[in-house]
Amino acid sequence: MPIIRLLLAPLWSTTTYTRWVYLIIGGAVFLPYLLAPTVLASMFLTPTTPGPGEGLGALAAGAPPAVLLVAASAWIPGARTLEGQVTRALLRGPIAHEPITESTSRPTRARTGAWLALHLVLGFAAALATMVVLTECAALAATPFASRPLAVAQGPLTLFGADPPTGTQRWLAPAIGLGYLLALVYTMALTGTAMARLAPRLLGPSAAERLATAQRRADHLAERNRLARELHDSIGHALSVVALQAGAAARVLDSDPAFARQSLRAIADQARTATAELDHVLGLLRDDPSTGTAPLRGLADLPGLIEATRAIGADIRTRIDGDTTHVPAAVSRETYRICQEGITNALRHGGNVPITLHLTIEPERLSVEITNPHTPPATPTLHALRRRGGRGLHGMRERLSILGGNLETGPTDGQWRLHADIAWGDAR
Repeated sequence: MPIIRLLLAPLWSTTTYTRWVYLIIGGAVFLPYLLAPTVLASMFLTPTTPGPGEGLGALAAGAPPAVLLVAASAWIPGARTLEGQVTRALLRGPIAHEPITESTSRPTRARTGAWLALHLVLGFAAALATMVVLTECAALAATPFASRPLAVAQGPLTLFGADPPTGTQRWLAPAIGLGYLLALVYTMALTGTAMARLAPRLLGPSAAERLATAQRRADHLAERNRLARELHDSIGHALSVVALQAGAAARVLDSDPAFARQSLRAIADQARTATAELDHVLGLLRDDPSTGTAPLRGLADLPGLIEATRAIGADIRTRIDGDTTHVPAAVSRETYRICQEGITNALRHGGNVPITLHLTIEPERLSVEITNPHTPPATPTLHALRRRGGRGLHGMRERLSILGGNLETGPTDGQWRLHADIAWGDAR
């Protein structure tokens, strides 16, 4: 039963008939290519024997130029994309999962030209076979009911020298016609299957194009990961500041209204900053052309970050050794985010404790060290935040790994220590 089902599958498979239609479309497109050279050839050829041979000679002379014209059509802009879309929709198979992109490289155009020639020539043969065989099958099916023998001049029976069925043979004619029809269906199914397997090699991307596509996809994913890290660091910092300030304002609302108002202003400032950065990142994720570039902060913005942190009442002590203007842009950007995330973690997990930030910049190397007391008193306002797991350390390690740096974190002498080291140029 499985073998019979396998043998009969092409008969009721819709793929067989969509591929058949695909071939016939190719034959219809090939006809104008063939007619022009054939007509020109008939004007210059002098037949030795008038008759059908004259047309066949012109057809044989016009076929090679027609195939060359078809192959040359691959150089028409959009021809590859159009053929690829039709092939994916009707031929299906592996090509349905391959990207079809327009390419101006000569090898790709040559492959496209070879596919166009194959599709149109085989399609023309399939269209002729369909027309001849279906006509003969109809004649054979009607033979038992005809008042005289029926035959098609170009049908398979006549081409092979057989006489039209007569007498009792007329009742076998429908069975012969059915055999012709089955042979035609299986031929089209095999041809379509072979073309479906060949299509990815000629219409699909080359190895270089696949590599370029993979690189673009990797770059896209890397950019999305970078945006995710930016979003985590900036929004995480803002939320930590908001939580700290809200808790502080709630505790002193009655005893120190001025400090409470200052905390509320700091909350509003952080909320506006976070909203602006969130709008930029979400716009980039949506590929919104009106978004512009994401706000990329660097070491030049570090004093502003420190002042904003002090403004919320945090005790942060800083020391910067070296000139931040000579740090490469990428290193400057990532170092700023590491400082921001380090301060955020200290506020989130340590509460309102003294924080020390030491930035050392050398000619081709810099290091960041952030420390805070390891066992501070519990802060109820930040209790929920401390219980949450985050991606802060993981994100910092990702940033540093891209730049070839390293990160060390952990308790040391009663302090929680974060140390990042980045080198560039010959110092790497």
